[in-house]
Amino acid sequence: MLKKNEFMILTVVSVLLAGLILASALLDRANRNLQAELVQRQAYIQQSVQLEGLYVEMIKAVAELSERAQDPALRKVLTDQGMTVQTALQPQPQLAPEAQAEGLPEELVIPGGQTNE
Repeated sequence: MLKKNEFMILTVVSVLLAGLILASALLDRANRNLQAELVQRQAYIQQSVQLEGLYVEMIKAVAELSERAQDPALRKVLTDQGMTVQTALQPQPQLAPEAQAEGLPEELVIPGGQTNE
């Protein structure tokens, strides 16, 4: 038979082990809930990435429409969503400085050090 001290020690150890098992079960359940939430978030992000191209095209279309129609309401919708609409300036083709002068230069440099006069 067990002595009274041994019985008390074993009882305390078994209560502590039961508490640890209960804590482990609760933490396991919480961990599974967090994992399920993480999987849902990952699925949402994956779907968002797949639709990103469509969203960009939609935003471009609305921005172009607001510029063509000069519609301040459409521009306000974009700015309310954090988008900045800038008017794209069409660059005019410019000639190189040599071509702007009258005619071609009289001396042409040919690679290899030769000149054509």
